[in-house]
Amino acid sequence: MADTAIRMDEAAPSARKQRRTQKNVGRLPRAAVHHPWWFALPAVAVFVTFFLVPNLLNFYYPFTNWSSYHADIAFTGLDNFKTVVDDGSLLRAIRTTLVYAALAALFQNGFGLGLALLLEEDTRFNRFFRAVFFLPVLISALAVGYVFQALLDQDGAVNSVLGMDVPWLGSTTWTLVLVSVIHGWKWMGLSMLIYLAGLKGIPGDMLEAARMDGAGPWRTFWSVRWPMLAPAVTFNVTTALIGSMNTFDIVQATTGGGPAASTEVFNIYMFRVFGQGLYAQASTMSLVLFLIVVAIAIPLVIGLRRREQML
Repeated sequence: MADTAIRMDEAAPSARKQRRTQKNVGRLPRAAVHHPWWFALPAVAVFVTFFLVPNLLNFYYPFTNWSSYHADIAFTGLDNFKTVVDDGSLLRAIRTTLVYAALAALFQNGFGLGLALLLEEDTRFNRFFRAVFFLPVLISALAVGYVFQALLDQDGAVNSVLGMDVPWLGSTTWTLVLVSVIHGWKWMGLSMLIYLAGLKGIPGDMLEAARMDGAGPWRTFWSVRWPMLAPAVTFNVTTALIGSMNTFDIVQATTGGGPAASTEVFNIYMFRVFGQGLYAQASTMSLVLFLIVVAIAIPLVIGLRRREQML
């Protein structure tokens, strides 16, 4: 009896400590959930000030006469839209932007997919070069443009090495293609990572079954790997097109829209108009670009999603 009482006395503190621990543990989630709502005010203020309000105003200013030549802002209806449509530069900028976006998306995805296939094996050599090819993504697009502008200048390093005198950035036909190649090079590392993730997600038994059926590397890629990469293709193509349609930095740094406005994409044209003090017209062009991106992006995503389901 005495031994039993001693053991009960020794066990009592442990039991009380365990109950207190369980009680405190039960309180932790409740205390972690309830935070003062005003903690979010700084983030909300930044979002409203620098994102929400400017975007909402962009739907108002195109219908006004806002410019450096008017003291007051007055409502003018659709006058700005008529002005920018009557100007032939708008259609030319839209056409240039669409061509640039298509070429940049093609080069970005082509380079990215090629690198993903070459560096698919998980070796130390491949891991090193994955990091090397991803570095341009981390560099400022403006810096990339200035570097290539210096390299491709008629008196630049490329002509010096090749012993030629080619005006790489002076052709009204090929300069747009060359700048879109630079854009694809800048962002190919991001596409490479997405395609690598897609390749790593392909079940090994599917590839083994294809090899056992006698499929070669090309047949395996086209019949097994390419269909399984459909989600990665959807993401990369969509982001590449939308990103290149909103390009500004690389084109501004390399050509500034030249020669003879052959690389004047929409944002360069908008920048030029804004610099002339025609703020309402520049806002109108921004709204037009937004509508064009939406009109292209929505059918594109729907079509690529349907392609995923079919494959």
